[in-house]
Amino acid sequence: MISSSPTQPLLVFDLDGTLAETAPDLVATLNMLLAREGFPPVPYETARKMVGGGARALIERGLAHAGGDLPVARIDALFDDFLTHYDAHIADESSLFPGVGTALDRFEAAGWHFAVCTNKIEHSSVLLLEALGVASRFSAICGKNTFPVNKPDGRALLMTIDKAGGHRDRTIMVGDSKTDIETAQNAKIPVVAVDFGYTDLPVEAYKPDRVISHFDYLWEAVESLLKSA
Repeated sequence: MISSSPTQPLLVFDLDGTLAETAPDLVATLNMLLAREGFPPVPYETARKMVGGGARALIERGLAHAGGDLPVARIDALFDDFLTHYDAHIADESSLFPGVGTALDRFEAAGWHFAVCTNKIEHSSVLLLEALGVASRFSAICGKNTFPVNKPDGRALLMTIDKAGGHRDRTIMVGDSKTDIETAQNAKIPVVAVDFGYTDLPVEAYKPDRVISHFDYLWEAVESLLKSA
């Protein structure tokens, strides 16, 4: 892990749809489970928009789309099966979005450190980032089950900042969805949104502080936020 101190500025990233394109493996796992249960698959472009709220939410959204009405106990079992299968195929088709590595290099050279705050299960988050070769770059990797609360509760972000050794006044969040933006707003942390992630409406509709279309523009967006502050 990167050594950190409270004086270092911190970038906190969402994971799915922000740092990494994970929908191919998530949707493949969802459709495997639906087929096993006798339901039709969800088309990829439709299912991609369902990603971002965690595995259980994806299962529930997929079942609703397929017309499935299963008892809670059965959904609990599907959730466990989902995690087992997904963890075994976590980076078959997943990859970092273009420019992530270069952006991290530039910010790290300028003294920034990094954390992840996601609604993905912590174990799966670490496993994915390890498979993508960047886990060691983050001072904290915090998932849906890391704290008693999760996004969009702003406390999940604040506890991530604490775990990473950061300070809320020197932190900026980067995300791709309504959940991420609301989390940052609830924590009173500035937020940069990427417009290529998993969202049902254009991300601008949720009023992030800045929007970028490529990680090449993250530096300028952060500089702009710091100047405005």
